[in-house]
Amino acid sequence: MRAAFDAVVDRHGATVLRVCRAVLGPGADADDAWSETFLSALRAWPELPEDTDVEAWLVRVAHRRAVDVVRRASRTAVPTGVADDVAVLEARASGAGGARGAPGVDDDEDGSWIWDAVAALPTRQRLCVAYRYLGGLRYAEIAELTGGTEAAARRAAADGIAALRRTLTPPPTQAPTQAQSQEVAP
Repeated sequence: MRAAFDAVVDRHGATVLRVCRAVLGPGADADDAWSETFLSALRAWPELPEDTDVEAWLVRVAHRRAVDVVRRASRTAVPTGVADDVAVLEARASGAGGARGAPGVDDDEDGSWIWDAVAALPTRQRLCVAYRYLGGLRYAEIAELTGGTEAAARRAAADGIAALRRTLTPPPTQAPTQAQSQEVAP
């Protein structure tokens, strides 16, 4: 059993970490959610049905652990429920530091700019993009996690990707005008 679980951690660990970072921002909170995801998964592993989509299951566990990390950090009683989970994550994003977490904390310092772009997305778009494109969940599963409809999850993910494309695509360079060319020429 342990060897099979270790293989799952090796195979899906990076995906779960990317999801945790997309939801919470890179840093200690995302690392805590990642660890708690696999601790919870290890406890549930023996009873997991054989036909389970393990990656999707882990992403769902990661979502719940991310919400737990935020709730624990706020140290206030917060109601539980699907819609409340998203509200907790929205409150964190609108509070100090947003979803980014500690600035500059990332395994890939050269790629930290992408986390800034993802963190800048509205909470539902960020969650839908993370769960769909990083976690591989189907839109029906995303809708269940975020408390909306499948169509709303699909739209939020599409809007999030469109916003990332606008943000991350450099503007086209303009060819210099004839006057500018003459000024530059020796």
